[in-house]
Parts: sequence; structure tokens; C-alpha cells
Amino acid sequence: MSDLPWHQAFEQVKSHVVRISTPSGSGTGFLVSRSTVSNVIAIATAAHVIDHAQYWEQPIRVEHFESGKSLLLRHSDRAVFLEADRDTAAIVFGNSELPFPSFLIELGPEDKFLKVGCELGWAGFPAVSNSNLCFFSGRVSAQRQHEHAYLVDGVAINGVSGGPAFFNGDGKLSLVGVVSAYIPNRATGTVLPGLSIIRDVSQFHNTAKTFKSLDEARAKQSEPQEPSPQENAPNQPLQPTRFPRG
Repeated sequence: MSDLPWHQAFEQVKSHVVRISTPSGSGTGFLVSRSTVSNVIAIATAAHVIDHAQYWEQPIRVEHFESGKSLLLRHSDRAVFLEADRDTAAIVFGNSELPFPSFLIELGPEDKFLKVGCELGWAGFPAVSNSNLCFFSGRVSAQRQHEHAYLVDGVAINGVSGGPAFFNGDGKLSLVGVVSAYIPNRATGTVLPGLSIIRDVSQFHNTAKTFKSLDEARAKQSEPQEPSPQENAPNQPLQPTRFPRG
């Protein structure tokens, strides 16, 4: 079975994508799960996009890109499941306003990694043009399975953090990762193109599926955690650069 053209893959993904805004900045997110017994849904994003707002109990606005409709989630309106070590997070809330599609895009297997050389696409709202949902692509350069991550030969820009990374193979689309960070090449003293970090979706396989209510989700959510630093220390040039707040 032949692969979908990338423009068709993007068309399928974009209806699941949201812009996430907090008092500190913005990022990207996407629908990953829906309860089978209630109206509770889960939006995936990068942990560093929302950790500051969650820690300080600030509002988070979720805007459905395709319809332009948005929902303001105050601290009591949401549950957050945050895994800082992976830089992934899920925002769980009751949804009766945002017109997501009735179908979910399949998540990549929890126990399998894409091979080096496989091509990925990803989407997000880059700060250079944050009113547009933009498409990016690149190939897997290396696996970092112990970090639940891929190094990918492609661009990550402020605002794209938390965006969906998707694999288009054998005629089927699957969500395989979350845009996390960028590692620029500073070996010569100047900033040169580097590699993006994509975190896998293993956190999200069971999120929201069985929640009977938002109260149940809130009872099980993560404990508040100190926000991640916004920038790298100058003496750590090879560490990933995250773009946490737009």
C-alpha cells in the first residue's frame, strides 16, 4: 500500500491540532485521547509549554485551529498529567465546545521505535508566523530509546513545541511523537543547523480513555512540579534548546 502524500497527511492531522496559550507564552498541542464513557478528552503537548501555568495555577487557553473556537481552562477546569523527564504532558478536560473530529488518529506502538532513516512530519505554530499552522518534515537521525526520544534532521522553532509528529507509512497515518526541543550546532562558536528532539507518545496510550468525569481525572493528576528553565546555561552549548513559551 502506498504512502499518503504529505499534504493529505497534514490535512488529516490539522483538525486535531490546537494552539495553547498561557500568561507566559504559547505552544502547540493535539488531541490524543477521548473517554469512552464521558465528554472528557486529552490534549498532548510538551511539558515545558504548560508547566509554569500549572505550577502557578494560571489559566490555559486551548484554541482549535481549524474552527477558530477556543476554551479558557482555569485550574479547576482541567487535570494535568505531566512527565517532566520526558518533556511530555496531557491536559485533560471536559469538552462540549471545541469541534474535534469524531475519529482519533492512531498512536504509534508503545514498545516499538521507528528505524533510523524514516521520514516524519510535524506541525505547529512557529513564532515567525504564529497565525499559521505550519508543516515541517525530516528524517530520524538516531534513536534515544532510554530517553523516549528521536533525534530528527529538521527544524523546531519557538511555538512549535508540543506539536504532533506523525509517521506516514504503508498508507496509514500514526502519531508517534511530541516536538520537544532543538539542539543547535555551536561547535564552531556560531549557531549552525542542528537536530530536533521528538519525544514518543507512550505517555498517552491510556490517558482519558476510562475517566468517568473531570473530578476523577483531577483526583489522579500529577503533583505540581517546579517549571523547567526557559533557556540553557551558556556553558552547556550542546544541551537541547527548548522554546517553552512562544
